[in-house]
Amino acid sequence: MTETELDAAHRSMTAAPEDPAARLRYYERLADTELFLLLAAEPEGDMVSPRIFALEDGDFALAFDLEERLADFVGMPVPYAALPGRAAARALAGQDVGLALNLGDAACAQLLPAEALAWLAGALDHIPEAAEVLPTEFFAPRDLPRALFSAIDRRLSRLAGIATRAFLVGTAGLDGTVSHLLAFEGARASEEPVLAKAIAEAVTFSGLESSCLDVTFLSTDDPALAQIAAVAVCFELPEIPALPTRSATVNAPGMDPAHPPRLR
Repeated sequence: MTETELDAAHRSMTAAPEDPAARLRYYERLADTELFLLLAAEPEGDMVSPRIFALEDGDFALAFDLEERLADFVGMPVPYAALPGRAAARALAGQDVGLALNLGDAACAQLLPAEALAWLAGALDHIPEAAEVLPTEFFAPRDLPRALFSAIDRRLSRLAGIATRAFLVGTAGLDGTVSHLLAFEGARASEEPVLAKAIAEAVTFSGLESSCLDVTFLSTDDPALAQIAAVAVCFELPEIPALPTRSATVNAPGMDPAHPPRLR
């Protein structure tokens, strides 16, 4: 079976059990992975009821990162729900239930206790407040781990079309305190919470305190942009891909999904 990204993160974590960065990378990957959660019954609308198993270490819901793994484990048709790991963590947090991942595959099986899910849900729900007052002194970022730059780049690469660029810059307060700021250029106002949350997650999963990085949103004509851009690390956000043009070729009847054949 092909190794998944969650498998790779799990392997790195188990190879370095004392490395907090490896654990954080595993939790980050878990949050972004689509999981197949075993259910007690078929879903009713948006309501799902996870099947709970009483294991030696407590009560656990059961999930897999591949449908094939679920099928191999249960060996029969069962109800399940496909949802991101972050949604599973939020749904189970506070219920004194853990999450058993990929049981039946000794290489990547993992039991996440209820406390771990509560931490993950809390980390994912944190949304920082945007900085309302810009500092007056800017300089190149200082003493930030490479993991943070990579995490910011990963998260922004998934957010096409909602801002133009982001600038990571060092700042100094009136008291000389050094901090850092991520300034978004040309962000749509309705998407500002999405961007702020993405950066909060990047900071959390890099092992840093949330207070180490502020977020602000600037218009493309803001006079501070030139000063910031001159010393900042720039992250380009992707544009929304153009829709493919429709072919002028005439399809045979029934071959165009927009115009199905008429039935007599």
